[in-house]
Amino acid sequence: MTRETASSKERTSMSREVKLPGPDHQITVAPSADRVVVRSGETTIADSQSTLVLRETNYAPVRYIPLADVDRSLLTPSDLTTYCPYKGDASYYSIITDQERGTDAVWFYERPYPAVAEIKDHVAFYADRVHLTVSVPDED
Repeated sequence: MTRETASSKERTSMSREVKLPGPDHQITVAPSADRVVVRSGETTIADSQSTLVLRETNYAPVRYIPLADVDRSLLTPSDLTTYCPYKGDASYYSIITDQERGTDAVWFYERPYPAVAEIKDHVAFYADRVHLTVSVPDED
């Protein structure tokens, strides 16, 4: 992803290359029933059992959490935007309870490209800025 401000985004959005996942750069999005809890300090920001796991060549898997399972009162919009030629324009939130590590710690794609359309209305968290736990459900 490349980092940029909103004003530079407007200047360059017309010239961006859109890439499709393929054999040389694979992207998969799969639903997960694992319970994912995201905390900043002692504060729970998200708690979900309906996340998506995005796997992309050369990157660690990323959990995308439905916005409905996120306490948005703990987030504030950021001016930061980035661009991924496979996913589109990403926007960011900062975690208001952690000004040191929470700045631009959460990202989302308001209009993701068709190859990853499932991540719309979901957010992801930088794992080094929050405490993210994944619990596998018990099988009966």
